[in-house]
Amino acid sequence: MRIDVISGRAEEPAGANRYPARVFDSEQVPANRDLVESLTSSTLGMDLAAPPVVLPDFHHKSAMEMPSSIAVATAGTIRPTLTSSSVNCGMALIALGCERPTEAAVTDFYRRVRERYPYPTTNRRDLSYRDVIAAATQGASFAVDRYGVDDSELERVEEFGGLDLGQWGGADRLAAEMPALTWQLARLRFGTVGPTNHFVELQQVEEILDPDAAELLGVRQGQVVLQYHAGGGVLTGEIGHLFARRRDTARVMRAAMAIQKPLFHLSTARSMEQVRERMRLFFTDACPPVSLDSEEGQRLMLANAAAMNYGYAFRMVTYHALRTLAAEAFGGAPGRLVVDSPHNSIYEEDVAGERAVVHRHNSCRAYPAPLMRPGTTFAQTGQAVLLPGTHRTSSYLAVAGSASAQSLHSACHGAGTVIDQFAANGTSVSDRQGRYTLQFRYDDTAPDRAYHLDDAGVNAAMSVLTSHRIVRPVARMRPFAVLH
Repeated sequence: MRIDVISGRAEEPAGANRYPARVFDSEQVPANRDLVESLTSSTLGMDLAAPPVVLPDFHHKSAMEMPSSIAVATAGTIRPTLTSSSVNCGMALIALGCERPTEAAVTDFYRRVRERYPYPTTNRRDLSYRDVIAAATQGASFAVDRYGVDDSELERVEEFGGLDLGQWGGADRLAAEMPALTWQLARLRFGTVGPTNHFVELQQVEEILDPDAAELLGVRQGQVVLQYHAGGGVLTGEIGHLFARRRDTARVMRAAMAIQKPLFHLSTARSMEQVRERMRLFFTDACPPVSLDSEEGQRLMLANAAAMNYGYAFRMVTYHALRTLAAEAFGGAPGRLVVDSPHNSIYEEDVAGERAVVHRHNSCRAYPAPLMRPGTTFAQTGQAVLLPGTHRTSSYLAVAGSASAQSLHSACHGAGTVIDQFAANGTSVSDRQGRYTLQFRYDDTAPDRAYHLDDAGVNAAMSVLTSHRIVRPVARMRPFAVLH
């Protein structure tokens, strides 16, 4: 497979005092100029630490405040609406230890998944009150202690699956300030995957593009792998809505926030001045920036870290369940985690030698090898990155490239919009070999056959990233069954 090198380009300033967006696109995958202009306008006047980054698969969902596939770094403020209302939605890849299963075994596997994670979801309480606090403070280590996940696998999770709460006031402050109702609701549906753009997909490695990196990551030609896209759980959505008025607020969340927000922000205020400040920051449609070094900024970063930790724990428990179900249905050795990668996040990071707050919306972090913890696999390969296609095309496993700093160490989290555009305008055509994916739903109906397209769309998105050395591809995987 050949990935063509095609150039991206930076947008020119449209007016005085504008910080131009850094747009990574190509003639094949052009970014929407009006949407780029909208992003540039919406970041006008912000304390930007670098140009906003636009990546392939750039598009805007109407329920979101900002477009997908962006990264924005601010120098001294936190702006929650620059990412999703639920941080730590992410994707993961499991290398399974079995041969390609039969259709009967695949059907059995997805039956087991539906039984473990039914949809519509139930109100089952998967965690105790104390468990929720433990997950929010310990992160992925919670899954090690509670579910027996091998702690050596945490090196494949961003930040080793845990952020230290100490610098923002610690676990005691978090437990004391967070309303009891917030913890109680977060006991529900721990580890759920669900439909829509979330999925559980069985794939087979069809091509190895970087043998050395593939070997280090534990991926080989012909191997069966399982890729899944899951959220970060109930707590992440609650915290996301506590600190901003959101467009995507469902009826249940609105009811919960009517109680939780006043309890969290107003009942703990120590003066009328603080009440007025919190009303201005967190209860208005304006969603103003929060100073990183202020008391409110520290509260926000503490809650954000707790949400990220809960999300890490959530997805590691999902990993444990899915690999167990796969071993039961398919036999063979237990699966191993290749990578777990969030694509909605707020982190303090170094940008051009200065401290900044990096907000990623539907884009994942891509740190090159020198920035990874010494002694880990990623310190040899660079941070692993997933570039999913769709259930009708290949997906890619990649690693961060040497020049990822130019994109704020960020890569797009998928190529679905590009693939859809290619199919709609005829640039992409049906797969000549007639391959298909068995498409399962959350009911007992027989699976459909979703016939494949060629890989023109996902290859074009990958080409933009590789031409700028943001990532380099390691393996290409083709789907053969999916639940979504």
